[in-house]
Amino acid sequence: MESASQDINLNSPNKGLLSDAMTDVPVDSAASARTAAPEGLTLAEEEELRSELAKVEEEIGTLRQVLAAKERHCGELKRKLGLTPLDGLKQNLSKSWHDVQVSNAYVKTSEKLGEWNDKVTQSDLYLSASSTLEDWNEKLTQSEAYKKTQETLSQAGQKTSAALSNVGSVISRKLGDMRNSATFKSFEDRVGTIKSRVVGSRENSTDGLHSPSGAGDNPPQDNAPF
Repeated sequence: MESASQDINLNSPNKGLLSDAMTDVPVDSAASARTAAPEGLTLAEEEELRSELAKVEEEIGTLRQVLAAKERHCGELKRKLGLTPLDGLKQNLSKSWHDVQVSNAYVKTSEKLGEWNDKVTQSDLYLSASSTLEDWNEKLTQSEAYKKTQETLSQAGQKTSAALSNVGSVISRKLGDMRNSATFKSFEDRVGTIKSRVVGSRENSTDGLHSPSGAGDNPPQDNAPF
């Protein structure tokens, strides 16, 4: 191997020896084109398996073409129905979540969690902690500080409601006093007088336009020719 590798150099004086040695090696074209048959298989079995492999690969290619055509047809139908890719994503997510819920792993996990919950809620530590929290809650609600705080909040709410009620009463009373005042009545009378004058002038002008005697008020002029 060392001499062969050294003769690869093109500048070597022995560069022709390698090519001569390679030409002397017999080459079997049939053996190089086909690998040796696996052990335990005859040539007939090998040919049969290769033929079956070619058929399967051809079927796979045909199925890929059919699948691509079906996908294009599906896209056209969705486009005609107005379905967007977001709708398809929602459907896929819903289906995936449904598949997860009905899967054995999810069901087993839910059952395990239910068992753990039962064990935790029935354990002595959990029952003791719940009892302690209930005692603290009862003591808190029965304490003087809690009662005083509750009474203070109740009084503050009552005072706020009374103050709002008083404000509403004051505003209503002020509005009533303003309407009953002489200034407001004088202003109201003036508005009524102006309104009656405007309405009366409109009625008079309308009667003057539609009256048949309106044209006879002025004497006719004598337009006789000279």
